[in-house]
Amino acid sequence: MVKIDHVYFGYCRETDTLKDVNLHISAGECVLLCGESGCGKTTVTKLINGLIPHFAENCSLQGEVTAASLDVAQTELYELSKEIGSVFQNPKSQFFNLDTDSELAFALENEGTDPVYIRARLAETVHNLHIEKLQRRNIFSLSGGEKQTLAFASVYAMNPKIFVLDEPSANLDYEAIEHLREQIDVLKAEGHTVIIAEHRLYYLTDFIDRAVYLKNGQIVRSFTHEEFLSMPDEYRVALGLRALKPTSIDLPKVRQEGTELGLSVEGLSFSYGKKVVFKELTFSTSPGEVLAITGPNGAGKTTLIRCLCGLLREQAGTIRLDGKRLKLKGRNKASFCVMQDVNHQLFSDSVWDECKLSSRDCEDEVIERILNDFDLLRFKDKHPMTLSGGQKQRLAVATALVSNKKLLIFDEPTSGLDHAQMMVVSSVVRKLADDGHIVLVVTHDWEFLKCACDRVLELKSYIG
Repeated sequence: MVKIDHVYFGYCRETDTLKDVNLHISAGECVLLCGESGCGKTTVTKLINGLIPHFAENCSLQGEVTAASLDVAQTELYELSKEIGSVFQNPKSQFFNLDTDSELAFALENEGTDPVYIRARLAETVHNLHIEKLQRRNIFSLSGGEKQTLAFASVYAMNPKIFVLDEPSANLDYEAIEHLREQIDVLKAEGHTVIIAEHRLYYLTDFIDRAVYLKNGQIVRSFTHEEFLSMPDEYRVALGLRALKPTSIDLPKVRQEGTELGLSVEGLSFSYGKKVVFKELTFSTSPGEVLAITGPNGAGKTTLIRCLCGLLREQAGTIRLDGKRLKLKGRNKASFCVMQDVNHQLFSDSVWDECKLSSRDCEDEVIERILNDFDLLRFKDKHPMTLSGGQKQRLAVATALVSNKKLLIFDEPTSGLDHAQMMVVSSVVRKLADDGHIVLVVTHDWEFLKCACDRVLELKSYIG
């Protein structure tokens, strides 16, 4: 079904990103691509779905790739898309419409499919994937996790033979990940071939047939299902892989009472038009502790932090920092937010200049140390947009350190990170808190939460 034979590949004719990659995947097989951030997982998925070489200018490519009996390099993308469906790490990059129903139908309509079949297939998609709550919605109103689910469903509606998923759980809560697991189970039961590049592993262990481990652009080892599950924790950590079992947490809840030192939120309310996101929210957190903000997709976590850092104006309530009430401009000046989609906040032509943009006064030695801590110093002259998803995430966190703001907010900072880099981010947020910063972390990553956080603020979807 998929054959990658002796492939060497490099972006912009640089040193090979992939080196002599050989991978054969049988029809109906579910294969996990795993490894440290930047090891080449996403590049392999692009070889399979045709983005390489069709959308990789000035690249160097040797070897052959076939998928669904098609020569990928010699077949037009519109023909490949009939047999190979892709769900990207950033689902917004594959949307074409403003509402969910149109998005689900778009690919089938684009092929000129009979409208009767389209309606029947969409009804089947909604039923099989249990996505009734996504119907008749504005795409801009969806949470990150809901967008990921919609992207998956829009590909499923096409009914391709091969599914290629790149970090599909990156922005999902635990309930949504369970939903994703069920969706992938549906694909396997229907006989589809599934290739998944992923860091979160625990939800995949029941049904993957193989796990292919990459390091520095090479396939180092292929594990059977049994070998993967029986891997000792010490060996797993040495490989840079995440936990193979769900993580349980038991942290104290956030303090409700106000505080003269730190961040105090009193009676905060916010609505998008008539839709109430949260109402009369009250909590506080002090320097020296890391506060986790959790809750299901769509509960308002990202909206809350945008209010806290002055990007959105609340309908009611008060936000104080060290006892002083702050309006929008004051909050914006006192805070730095690492967004969920870090592509929105990378502006410079190099990794080094991106750090200088965060603080012109920061000494070069400090920037060099921070980049080295995040394993980014070797990329200091590269354009941020050429980095992998995990490397971009680390760069955004690095710029937050360089800014040295009082209030530091991280929205899913471990999305797309391997175990080692997750532990680096954990150490960083702990050190920031110890240094007197007020640190808030929006996260669905319980493995990270258990390592890094002191208290939890759990938001729930507002009903009323």
